[in-house]
Amino acid sequence: MKNLFKGAVVVAVLFLSTGLVSAQQKIGHINSNEIIQEMAEFKAAQTEFETLQKAKEGELQQMGAAYQQKITAAQELQRNRSEANKDSVDSQLQGITVELGELERRINEVQQIAQEELQKKNEELFAPIVQKANTAIQSVAKEKGYAYVFDIANPGISYFAGGDDLTADVKTKLGITATP
Repeated sequence: MKNLFKGAVVVAVLFLSTGLVSAQQKIGHINSNEIIQEMAEFKAAQTEFETLQKAKEGELQQMGAAYQQKITAAQELQRNRSEANKDSVDSQLQGITVELGELERRINEVQQIAQEELQKKNEELFAPIVQKANTAIQSVAKEKGYAYVFDIANPGISYFAGGDDLTADVKTKLGITATP
């Protein structure tokens, strides 16, 4: 009976000491999307990315317009086709069909290249911004003695019940001023 009592006391002491240690660990949360979107670097990168994206879209629209003009020309030839000009029109339609196939292939190629360029530019522009924000988050967490900081913008964490919001502190660390 004495051994059972001693064992229960040891378990209780271990349980209580573990509870005290975990109670001392600070847990906080941030919203990385909010932080990143308010960084000056993000706004500049976003503007640069959108400019490139619009240029690529413009190029594809021009090619699409040329494609549409060829289709319209083929339809017009088809409407004006008669028994008298059948051979000439069929020859022209065959040439336009070949041109349309080539143009469609080029449009698909340009579209694929544009997507690759945009993806590469996106990574080039935004990866350093995300890294800078992560470094600031880690720095603030260490300075304030936090053991865990959860990112509420991360879809992996769908619920949080309190904790300290470090978003403002990270913004201050990055020199981001409050916007009304």
